Amino acid sequence: MSISITSAETLTSPPSDDHGEAERETLKLTYALRQESISVTLNGTTIFLSAMALVLLIHFLESYHAELLVSLVPVLLLVHNDYQNFLNLGPGGTPSTFNGYLRITWFRLWSLRDPFVAPVPDPSRLPEAGILAGCNLPYRAGPHPVVAGIAPQRQLDQHGSRHCYRALRRAMAKLAGQNPTKFGTEKSCLEKHGLALFARHPLQTNCQGEICHVHDSDHSMHMCLHPDDIKNVLDKGWGQRHPLAWRSRLLKSPVSADFVMIYAPRDDQELQVVCNIIEAAIWYTLAEDVKMDVHPKCT
Repeated sequence: MSISITSAETLTSPPSDDHGEAERETLKLTYALRQESISVTLNGTTIFLSAMALVLLIHFLESYHAELLVSLVPVLLLVHNDYQNFLNLGPGGTPSTFNGYLRITWFRLWSLRDPFVAPVPDPSRLPEAGILAGCNLPYRAGPHPVVAGIAPQRQLDQHGSRHCYRALRRAMAKLAGQNPTKFGTEKSCLEKHGLALFARHPLQTNCQGEICHVHDSDHSMHMCLHPDDIKNVLDKGWGQRHPLAWRSRLLKSPVSADFVMIYAPRDDQELQVVCNIIEAAIWYTLAEDVKMDVHPKCT
């Protein structure tokens, strides 16, 4: 039996940069972000051997044993393919091991059914409102990108410009450098990979004050936003909620209900919009209106 895999593959090689603390993180890995579908091709020899195996199973085993073994074959193929898809998303907050895969498979049962519906605001949490409504956030051009995975969650197409990615990292590092008593940059607490912006004295304590992080592989971001701002982001097409962004009295999610993915910026205009969204994340974390100083080089 031969298995023919068809896939849509996007190769990205995250660049390193020589300027600023945030740029000194070495990005050596080349990621192949893909999700593979499975198909089975049988030639004449394989058909004959498969038929003989079925005959022998039926002849020498009880019928329910034979049925069980035959039923296990497609299940094992599907699990193997699903595990490979998990590994293909690259490193993230979950270890790239079979135990990590089992953990994600369990959480997949509880993932959001619709990641484009905003959560209900909690009146007991501060700040009481978001800030993106006053920014006249434009609509993002084109359809939503294809997104896969839970942890890691990655954008499979419409990858952003490498120059925008560098400019975004520089802006995060510059903000931390100009305000060292308020901000810092370090490896993401949630992702365990990629650059993150932290608040030193957060109002919302999300993983040691992490405000946002950018993914080296696909250049998308994760951050926490006020539900008002989440609705604005979803309505304008700039991102989607994380599959585990929910609250439950029975189960504890690894992320908060206000955790969202922001798509990778593709040009100067989108980079500025993403920076406005990061400013909203800073507002939600610190209740302070802080401006990102970004110098786009997305040509």
